[in-house]
Amino acid sequence: MLEVHNGVSTTHVDEAVLFPFDTHSIPFSTGLRLQLVPGKTPYNKPPIVLRRGAPGSVDDEKICFYGTVIDLDGELRMWYQAKSSLDKSGRRLAYAVSQDGFNWERPDLGLIEFNGNKDNNIIDLFDGQPCLTSAPVLYDPDDPDPNRRFKMCIEANQFVNSLAVAYSPDGLRWTGSPNNPVGPAQETGSVVKHNGCYYVTSQDELGYHGSQFGITRKMITFASYDFETWTQASCLSFRRDDVPPRRMEPHHNMAEEAHQGAMLWSRGNVIIGCYDMWHGNPMGEQNRIDMDLGLVVSNDALHYYEPIPDFKFIPAAVEPEQPDDRGRALTHAHGPAMVNRGDRTLMWYGMFFGSDVRCASWHLDRLGCFETFDEMIFGEGEFFPITRPRPHFISCPLRAGEGPLKVFANADLTEHCPLTVEVLDEGFHPLSGYSGDACVPLKEDGFRLPVRWKERDELPAGETFRLQVNYGDGLRSEDAKVYALYVANE
Repeated sequence: MLEVHNGVSTTHVDEAVLFPFDTHSIPFSTGLRLQLVPGKTPYNKPPIVLRRGAPGSVDDEKICFYGTVIDLDGELRMWYQAKSSLDKSGRRLAYAVSQDGFNWERPDLGLIEFNGNKDNNIIDLFDGQPCLTSAPVLYDPDDPDPNRRFKMCIEANQFVNSLAVAYSPDGLRWTGSPNNPVGPAQETGSVVKHNGCYYVTSQDELGYHGSQFGITRKMITFASYDFETWTQASCLSFRRDDVPPRRMEPHHNMAEEAHQGAMLWSRGNVIIGCYDMWHGNPMGEQNRIDMDLGLVVSNDALHYYEPIPDFKFIPAAVEPEQPDDRGRALTHAHGPAMVNRGDRTLMWYGMFFGSDVRCASWHLDRLGCFETFDEMIFGEGEFFPITRPRPHFISCPLRAGEGPLKVFANADLTEHCPLTVEVLDEGFHPLSGYSGDACVPLKEDGFRLPVRWKERDELPAGETFRLQVNYGDGLRSEDAKVYALYVANE
């Protein structure tokens, strides 16, 4: 007997998050279409949330957000690249904190001497030497060694841009691995942990993975189970260079590409990525390229896809204060830098040529939705409606443990466009007591609406099941929008 496990791996999570744009978690739908929601600046909030420092400070010349934001103990913590006008040799890693994600403070850490004193926000990495290109941070609370709870993947001059790693008990004082460098040369983008394995995304522009247009930037991924032994071979995770270019036979910087890996946000059963959507310049001039931010999704941390190809998750055209008048280049959605905070989803990013940290916002987890639409076909001079089943979608199989589990919906509804949820077995048969008719209809707008049935409000313990979400046929059924389902104990 030989078992070949070549599908998406099984993931064990405390909470399953089912997004409409995740086609592995929600593989079936009818009568619905996917809409993605671009990020925007929240009302009455500035798009730039961390500006360059005062003259003579560690970041008075440039801020390059090859950075990370982590929500820890109710406080948002940021690691970012700082460039000073007093030192032309490179960038250091600096630190900032915030309570709301929009107002940031630079604490005096007292760790590294700069400009004659230690009253600055430089973290202790390589004695504060200005040598960094990229340094995404991962918080790993499950590591039994408290000195390794914070982990970092490093691209630095001293390792000739080969992958290096470092560890810290607090995110401020770091110790490099004695085995550095631990991986091949790369342009590091982000790092994530999934199913007990660590993954770092990077950029392949050397042509190792091939290209129909020659040398172009592609997203690649390396893996490790101990953060020390990394694969020397990479997985081709995502590419855009088969998108028709702006002119035939492009050369360097002229094609449609995926720059610098992607920002990664693990939600357990799904990883959300935000990548640099590189639009090549007809003349191949790097300082005149355009670059929006795009959305990619993965369920195994290796293979990524766009739910809607070339959708501008954060359009570059809306950006004010472009540095150095360099067109509208937007980039550096790198490192883990996306969190849920209150009733908002926030993401931090920067500009391609540096200068300041920016923040985009969505209503909580409302990155995309399923909505109904009228389906018509045209024939013999007239439009004819298409008869389809009642609009609904069905999830992948999920297996409940022995503890109580409940279902919650992130949806925009009214009494004129209700929603019901039914529970099916793996073979799509309704379970007794969990039918759509037994479900108490959802008829309001909410980020976490509890799903209940007439005689129960918990899922059957120890069983494999699917969730089917049915859209109502009320007067305004087209207004119903479902952004996510959550399966958790509370």
